[in-house]
Amino acid sequence: MKTNPIKFGTDGWRAVIAEDFTFDNVRICAQAVSEYLINHNLADRGLVIGHDTRFASEDFAAACAEIAAANGIRVFLSSRAIPTPEVSFAVTARGAGAAIVITASHNPARYNGFKIKSMDGASAPEDVIDEVESYIARIFSAGEVRKTPLAEALNSGMIEIVDFDPLYLKRMTEFVDIRLLQQSGLKIMVDSMYGAGSGIFKRLLTGGTTSIEEIHGERNPIFPGINPEPIAINLKELSEKVRRSSASIGLATDGDADRIGIIDENGNFITQLQVFALLALYLLEIRGLRGAIIKTVTSTSMLYRLGELYQVPVIETPVGFKYVAPEMISRNALIGGEESGGYGFRGHVPERDSILAGLYFLDFMVKTGKSPAQLLEYLFSKVGPHFYNRLDIHFPAENRQSIINRIMANKPASIDGIKVARFDTLDGFRFTMQDNSWLLIRFSGTEPLLRIYAETGSPEKVQRLLEFGRELTGLKE
Repeated sequence: MKTNPIKFGTDGWRAVIAEDFTFDNVRICAQAVSEYLINHNLADRGLVIGHDTRFASEDFAAACAEIAAANGIRVFLSSRAIPTPEVSFAVTARGAGAAIVITASHNPARYNGFKIKSMDGASAPEDVIDEVESYIARIFSAGEVRKTPLAEALNSGMIEIVDFDPLYLKRMTEFVDIRLLQQSGLKIMVDSMYGAGSGIFKRLLTGGTTSIEEIHGERNPIFPGINPEPIAINLKELSEKVRRSSASIGLATDGDADRIGIIDENGNFITQLQVFALLALYLLEIRGLRGAIIKTVTSTSMLYRLGELYQVPVIETPVGFKYVAPEMISRNALIGGEESGGYGFRGHVPERDSILAGLYFLDFMVKTGKSPAQLLEYLFSKVGPHFYNRLDIHFPAENRQSIINRIMANKPASIDGIKVARFDTLDGFRFTMQDNSWLLIRFSGTEPLLRIYAETGSPEKVQRLLEFGRELTGLKE
């Protein structure tokens, strides 16, 4: 009997295309989501389905639509590849019961994935995922999948092809003064990384003295030369173009445009942790807003200092927006974010949105008259210098337990000459030193990958901490 390969991780199920990510398995997932909606009296609300630019994503999305329609659920199927946050907003705008997004986000080109969004637009929480997985296990064994041909479902009205773009773009204008940004004279370089965010900043900001140049805006499912993750190693071309063209800023969005990366005017990458703190500072100081800040364990300790300065609570969760979103909702939080470069904001959907994050960052520049590098200096003047980096190491999946055993057997009393003040395993293995520097070792929730994170007061010390963490795992880069 074939083993069920479908297992949801940090944010959805991801697998190699044509190996485990097959039409049969995607249909099983869609059947399980349909049964969840039916069993929770949400089927009458309908189901939004979107997809990214990966290989055959639109075909996998259509296959999901056929399954939902056969189960009596009306489907709103995106007419094009769109950002995941656009799908999340569409759920709330349409009053749908849930959404399916066909995307592997930032994973390498050979992967695709299946994300579930709940009726509030957030990543489906653990209890929902657990229930869907229980349906998947039963369906996988029994083979009970209903299906209606796409053409038939379109003719009957059970599937409606929808362009969600106009509604989403209008939504963005509710958060920032788009006219002000259009007339700011900024020179913006955008790297869409061949992903679903292609063209959106151009459509929003064209029409004034601001100029927008985009690279990697075409669809190319093999993501040549990069993984579609907006981190420094993948943004070398963007950095060089920002320097050569004397651009004001570089903005990069990942494969499904829920994560953002920022390059300053000198071509330097502003780390995801620094961007998180800058966005929080913008909302607290420039907007004068107050509310809780929700961070994951991999996010910056600068947020604690900002919380003290502006008298707002800072709440920590495990990695994954499925943990961040419930806290954002229950506390009406101002901002929630994670180390990956994904940030969500109050008044929108409790989900990561790279487009809104980018617009807020541009507004921060315009309202203060400061460049990205100057904004970072301003942040450091309030919280002190903080630098960060991450080391990713692929490893044989069967070695996972031996790595865990090695770390637990060799827990250090001090790192880089600084005493370890706290050790915790909220999500991974985190060592916090007396000077508030920290080192975290954790396994990816979506692939056989070990991630080592460090934040401290200098770039040189970051590298030493990362090297110490690598030695502790016994792995080589």
